[in-house]
Amino acid sequence: ELFQTFGINWKLLIAQIINFLVLLYILRHFAYRPILKLLSERKNKIEEGLADAQEAKKKLIEMEQKEKAVLQKAKAEAQQIISQAQSVALKNKEEIISESKNQAEKILAEAQKKIKEEKEKLFQEVKSEIGALVVLATEKMLAEKIDKEKDKELIERVIK
Repeated sequence: ELFQTFGINWKLLIAQIINFLVLLYILRHFAYRPILKLLSERKNKIEEGLADAQEAKKKLIEMEQKEKAVLQKAKAEAQQIISQAQSVALKNKEEIISESKNQAEKILAEAQKKIKEEKEKLFQEVKSEIGALVVLATEKMLAEKIDKEKDKELIERVIK
């Protein structure tokens, strides 16, 4: 009676409950489960993306560290090459200076030798000139010509 006073039909209510349960089953089977599966897959993809992002971040940090290490190694090698180049340049400079000194000493020795030879040659020329002058002076004094042997003897005495 209570249901009739409110205007509720039992048969219609039971049919609606059955329709609701069938619709609930259909929605649950064909809509709710695929949506849950889709949401689960989406959640897994997001988690995988976050994990990949973290892995990429770790790799980026690792690459930066490797890059710093490579740069430091390259700087050290560059410094070593510069140091070697400077030492080679210094060695070459010293060799060039030494070689130049040796050449200068050779040139100086040759010049001194030539000067000495020229001096001796000039001295011999002066000696013979003086000898000739002495002979002339002696001839004029003695007013006679001396033979070659006496001439030579006289020159040697005068020069000594």
